[in-house]
Amino acid sequence: MRGADVTQESLFTVAKLADFVPASHPLRSIRALADEALGRMSGLFSTLYADTGRASIAPEKLMRAQLLQLFYSIRSERMLMEQL
Repeated sequence: MRGADVTQESLFTVAKLADFVPASHPLRSIRALADEALGRMSGLFSTLYADTGRASIAPEKLMRAQLLQLFYSIRSERMLMEQL
């Protein structure tokens, strides 16, 4: 079952995650482009997942994490999780 692409930023801090990234940072425009592309792929993602079962991590979140891993030359997923 496909997980939802929602953030739980209020669970950990009172500030929003966007407050930590400067307004002129290139990641903001890259995020907008990635969200647009992932939005177009949403239908495809839905067909790949079963209708029942335990919800997984949303594929959109995984794709965004991999983009960060590539941009910052992080060698492994374990190191990525430490950095995030």
